[in-house]
Amino acid sequence: MLNDYLRLHFIVLLWGFTAILGKLISVPPVELVFWRTLLASAGLAGLLLMRRQPWRVPAGEALRLLGVGALVATHWITFFLAARLSSVSVCLAGMATLALWTSLLEPLLLWRRVRLYEVGLGLLTMVGLYLVSQAELDQLAGLLVAMLSAGLSALFSVLNVKLVKRHPPLRLTFYEMAGACLSIALFFPIYSRYFTGGAGLRLALSGYDWLWLLVLAGVCTVYAFSTSVELMKRISAFVVNLTINLEPVYGILLAVLMYTLRIPGFGQERLSTGFYLGTVVILLSVLIHPVLDQWNQRRQVLV
Repeated sequence: MLNDYLRLHFIVLLWGFTAILGKLISVPPVELVFWRTLLASAGLAGLLLMRRQPWRVPAGEALRLLGVGALVATHWITFFLAARLSSVSVCLAGMATLALWTSLLEPLLLWRRVRLYEVGLGLLTMVGLYLVSQAELDQLAGLLVAMLSAGLSALFSVLNVKLVKRHPPLRLTFYEMAGACLSIALFFPIYSRYFTGGAGLRLALSGYDWLWLLVLAGVCTVYAFSTSVELMKRISAFVVNLTINLEPVYGILLAVLMYTLRIPGFGQERLSTGFYLGTVVILLSVLIHPVLDQWNQRRQVLV
């Protein structure tokens, strides 16, 4: 389990880096997610062929996986949009609602009782991440979009808890990335006409875009996403998403590093007393969950 938790924290660090990459890549959020999922799908298809793993599934099951992929695409688009509408800190603060969303959706979709202590930990984490971000009213739009993104993330994470029991992580991830790419491609005509202000699609890449996209697709998507799905065989969706609440801490520290290195596009991220206090609250909510979970299991056995 220690190895699983260390792997989980490593992929959370990688996901903290995605907000950084979202600012480094020049194309808009929708086009960015299209490139990300296209490259990830191609990489996963290559891995399936190299490892000679079966990739075919029944038509009904394929539609389910592709549908979850559409949710993934919407989550990523709203995430990168939030990063453009606000600072890295505020965007990641909106993702603080992830644990709360999961504590509500997991019982609803997996047919188990709501655990009040999980709802409480989700609310506690939101308090911690608010202190970390110190969100301001002029960035409220970015915060609200990030909260929507967190809800979508919680939804597909809970759905994957069921799906990972029927499919190997690599095949599951391939179908979901293909579904995400396909859903964006189908959305392109509407997006180009109504959401680009007449500018049309901006798929052309420039400068270091290809390098950052390969990092985003290969490391932060293929490796991180498939590993998180594989970990859900042994770790609950709530614990995974609660640990993901450390993503803002990692992301803000990485943003500070980008600012220190004078990388264009990164302003100074304030590390005030609220940041350190919020970090302690987040760590407390992550560390206290196993204790409360074990207490709950013992209580049920005694009853």
